[in-house]
Amino acid sequence: MRTTITLDDDVAAKLEAERRKSGRSLRETANHFLRLGLTSKRPRSRKPFVVRDAGFRLGMDFQSAAELIEYFESPHHR
Repeated sequence: MRTTITLDDDVAAKLEAERRKSGRSLRETANHFLRLGLTSKRPRSRKPFVVRDAGFRLGMDFQSAAELIEYFESPHHR
């Protein structure tokens, strides 16, 4: 398949450097690195969100941020 793409300057420079180093044509070099990129395992985008027990018990009622901070800084929580 023949197509035209526009490469960013930094990508074109790296591709040209690899072409010179390997002695292959631009087409062979581009295909080689495209295959590498397209077949490599993609890293997971994020770690899964995990909900942990914050130590709250039934009946606890925090009316202000100050009460919540006081609770978490108290020896009862640790």
